[in-house]
Amino acid sequence: MESHLNTTLTRSRRSLADRASRTFGKFGVFFRGFMEEPGMVGSIIPSSRFTINRMLAPVDWDNCRLFVEYGPGVGTFGDAVLAKMRPDAHYIAIDTNGLYVDYLKDSIDDPRFTAVLGSAADVERIVREHGHEHADYVLSGLPFSTLPDGVGPQIIRATHDVLRVGGAFLVYQFTAVSRDLMRARFTRIDSGFEPLNILPCKLFWGWKDAE
Repeated sequence: MESHLNTTLTRSRRSLADRASRTFGKFGVFFRGFMEEPGMVGSIIPSSRFTINRMLAPVDWDNCRLFVEYGPGVGTFGDAVLAKMRPDAHYIAIDTNGLYVDYLKDSIDDPRFTAVLGSAADVERIVREHGHEHADYVLSGLPFSTLPDGVGPQIIRATHDVLRVGGAFLVYQFTAVSRDLMRARFTRIDSGFEPLNILPCKLFWGWKDAE
């Protein structure tokens, strides 16, 4: 009985998600992805332009050759990043949800952009496979508080290792869990807060300084 109820609820949720994606376009796709994997999507609503601008403000675009994003969703940050990037720079977006990856491949027509189906924990391998040794900046909206046990620290460790010296890990969250995890590898973390977002969110920039 319980199994049948769970199956019915799952089908109902998927039906709702499908209708939303068809009716509301980009935002419908975002909502559908949230409904399918709520534990892997940070919010039911994409980030505001205020959050985007503040999060990207410290980036030195003139010296950014590779920008990586975890959990890009439907590309909320994509246009802003591509508008600021150098013509010869590259942007790799990594997501575990094939729905989002397919949407990004279909909707972003820019040779500098690559959408990858995979885990942020494998960022070092993904970066190497795309012809790079290091990333200059890594952006993440992953919900560290709901990731499976052990995955958060693994992502933090891999991110620190893949960054060049002087690069930064840019994180936006509703809680401070990510900052607490970042402290294990990043000795310098700047913090901010953006109230003009649904929900208001915490911003963190972890800098990779020379040892």
